[in-house]
Amino acid sequence: MAKTIEELKAEFHQTYDYFPGVARLIDREHKILAANIKAEKAGFKEGMICAKIGTPESHRECKFEKMFETGKAQTDHAIPDKIRGWYPVEGFPDVCIHFGLPLPEDF
Repeated sequence: MAKTIEELKAEFHQTYDYFPGVARLIDREHKILAANIKAEKAGFKEGMICAKIGTPESHRECKFEKMFETGKAQTDHAIPDKIRGWYPVEGFPDVCIHFGLPLPEDF
């Protein structure tokens, strides 16, 4: 039996709530389906449009669309002290996980 979106959201929270960076479960329309604790503290709340949060510069070079076009995980280092990533969720072709992870100073 296929997993429901509610089951996926529960799994997301179980896996990402204590992730050391921000993480969001996002649908193809950029709507946040779930956000981990750090993301919520940064203003990313369920139901919001991810691309409308923060400054336009923080979304520059976003690889969200490329991830959906190729079906393959994407990463970048567009922000000097952070790595960002987008990756598909198996069984949910219109959903991805997007994360931002701060790099340690000695990286």
